[in-house]
Amino acid sequence: MAELPADKKFFENLSGAGKAIGVLTSGGDAQGMNAAVRAVVRMGIYVEAKVYFIYEGYQGMVDGGDNIVEVSWESVSSILQVGGTVIGSARCKEFRTREGRLKAAFNLIQRGITNLCVIGGANLFREEWSGLLEELAQSGKIEEEAVKKYVYLNIVGMVGSIDNDFCGTDMTIGTDSALHRIIEVVDAIMTTAQSHQRTFVLEVMGRHCGYLALVSALACGADWVFIPEYPPEEGWEDQMCVKLSENRARKKRLNIIIVAEGAIDSHNKPITSEKVKDLVVQQLGFDTRVTILGHVQRGGTPSAFDRILASRMGVEAVLALLEATPDTPACVVSLSGNQAVRLPLMECVQMTQEVQKAMDERKFCEAVRLRGRSFENNLNTYKLLSHRKPDTELPKTNFNVAVLNVGAPAAGMNAAVRSAVRVGITEGHNMFAVIDGFEGFANGQIKEISWGDVGGWTGQGGSLLGTKRTLPAKYLEKIADQMRTNNINALMVIGGFEAYLGLLELSAAREKYDEFCVPMVMVPATVSNNVPGSDFSIGADTALNTITDTCDRIKQSASGTKRRVFIIETMGGYCGYLANMGGLAAGADAAYIFEEKFDIRELQANVEHLTEKMKTSIQRGLVIVVGLFLSCYRNENSNENYTTDFIYQLYSEEGKGVFDCRKNVLGHMQQGGAPSPFDRNFGTKVSAKAVQWISKKLRETYRRGKVFANTEDSVCLLGMRRRNLIFQPVVELKDQADFVHRIPKEQWWLKLRPLMKILAKYKTSYDVSDSGQLEHVARHSPKEAETGAI
Repeated sequence: MAELPADKKFFENLSGAGKAIGVLTSGGDAQGMNAAVRAVVRMGIYVEAKVYFIYEGYQGMVDGGDNIVEVSWESVSSILQVGGTVIGSARCKEFRTREGRLKAAFNLIQRGITNLCVIGGANLFREEWSGLLEELAQSGKIEEEAVKKYVYLNIVGMVGSIDNDFCGTDMTIGTDSALHRIIEVVDAIMTTAQSHQRTFVLEVMGRHCGYLALVSALACGADWVFIPEYPPEEGWEDQMCVKLSENRARKKRLNIIIVAEGAIDSHNKPITSEKVKDLVVQQLGFDTRVTILGHVQRGGTPSAFDRILASRMGVEAVLALLEATPDTPACVVSLSGNQAVRLPLMECVQMTQEVQKAMDERKFCEAVRLRGRSFENNLNTYKLLSHRKPDTELPKTNFNVAVLNVGAPAAGMNAAVRSAVRVGITEGHNMFAVIDGFEGFANGQIKEISWGDVGGWTGQGGSLLGTKRTLPAKYLEKIADQMRTNNINALMVIGGFEAYLGLLELSAAREKYDEFCVPMVMVPATVSNNVPGSDFSIGADTALNTITDTCDRIKQSASGTKRRVFIIETMGGYCGYLANMGGLAAGADAAYIFEEKFDIRELQANVEHLTEKMKTSIQRGLVIVVGLFLSCYRNENSNENYTTDFIYQLYSEEGKGVFDCRKNVLGHMQQGGAPSPFDRNFGTKVSAKAVQWISKKLRETYRRGKVFANTEDSVCLLGMRRRNLIFQPVVELKDQADFVHRIPKEQWWLKLRPLMKILAKYKTSYDVSDSGQLEHVARHSPKEAETGAI
């Protein structure tokens, strides 16, 4: 391996030799816990530490015996896609006593375990550790030498909770999967509700936190939502019934109301799903049904997001244990934007308790603020989109704003259009829909669109407006004519790399056509996630889940066949995001992407690696994920042989007598299907912010009865960077784009490449320079919710 840079920190300089790590889960189960367990086991073994399962949580630690077992690499080979926790979780009253913790300490010392990775919390145990050992030595249960050898206990936590109720992390393990279960049920219910013109009241989990209820309401466009942090005002009963009646009067055939199980009114009295149903039946006479989702939300396979999150957190937890010193406080590994961070456990616990205290004291605005900027933004966006003000209360700007989709369809585009239209109307604009992208624009396929026209669009896949890859350059005169004819004062473009190129062309054409001197904004939407200026694009998460689900099925199809390797081709063009992240989520052995060059020697090494693995107990269901670029790949020597077919044939030939090979091309199924909860919410919130930016620019550039905007900052791309939404002039992003291969020059996810290799047991280098610093829980001011956090 090449010499490592001195100014960087690499994980291969850390060693777990002589250390023992215990991993346990405590509290309620959550999808993705097994992915975290797998990552801890494999990362621990990779750095030459011993790793032990502690079955049944703290109860197993107290009971000892067969509940604490050393595990091997192969023992976690098939748990990535399994929901719940394979090592069990149990509440333990005995561990709450000093006597119980004394037993636990003895059982750990017997195996030399002084490092705990807990999906839960155990700070008191760490504080008491040295005292517990002294007591065990005094009673003769352990030697004095053991007290000196195992004097320190290091603890790192990961938060597994479907409620997303722990402060300090953007998302807890299991939350995204729970949202998938809720949205799957809502989508299914909507079809039967429309058939019979019914109202459905859905009760979701969230006794103390309304995150699941709020985000699922935003994702499905629910008519009303009840959450603990935001009790409805006095007279909510009449307000809700009026809104339901108005929706029915607009020919809406169904109503969806979502209730968190901990919902309360302004007098602190519970609002139950049955109470809401009885109210609707008595006041409106609507056919109303209640569905309580219950433990369905905890079940099923983890989503792609949860698998990747849990895998990243598991690896980071082991790194934190290896770097821990006697002075390092117990920490929690959490997610901030797309970055794994370490936070002091007790700071997170204290802030979480402050939220509950604020709710108990009925300081609900404070509770919402403490939940974080993302929660506050979700609430504000839901209020903006769900309740239409009467026309008499709306401002009237007389500005005409057009919305169009450009490029290939991506799940979540329709949610983005719905959000843009409704926010635009709320801002007082006349909203216009352009059919079939720039080509449709040139042909005059443009019409005014109303609030009700976009009802029910949130959950629909594809592009209801139609979309084409055609760029505007050859239609500039016709598009300018249409903008003049329809008096279009601002333009919002939703799409991928073609949309970005289109805005560059319109911006350049301003010198010739004054019609293009209006505010223009782009919202990134493409399954390839290859737009410069944004870490994420609408549609990529849905495609990633499609890849992950398909890989699960393919691996299951091989359950009766030993020694089989699958070659799977994904979309993405020259961008390896789907191939890389899909490989990480599916537990692939390799992912070949354009961004990381490879040659025949690496292919041969991969084949040999697989051949060796086939000699172990892992003899089937191995997946190789290959990016679509391979179909047209040319290396520096213009070698035309590195196609998907070539790789398939190579593995087939070299694996003869050891394993057989199958090929699968996923194709356009990655662009189809209902959008995931993430894509619905991301599309909704990004679009809302884009239209608010348009309103601001229109006010700034309106002079003498005309809008005239010709500065670079009046044509922007709204992208997500880390956890903030940032408006960036499209011209300034040119330096960040590789126009030949249609990808950004720098891509954050490439830093995760080594994770998949580590978890597949390949020797690799992993730069962990960004890890290691213990941060503090951020406290946000009330105005920070407006700064762009997603």
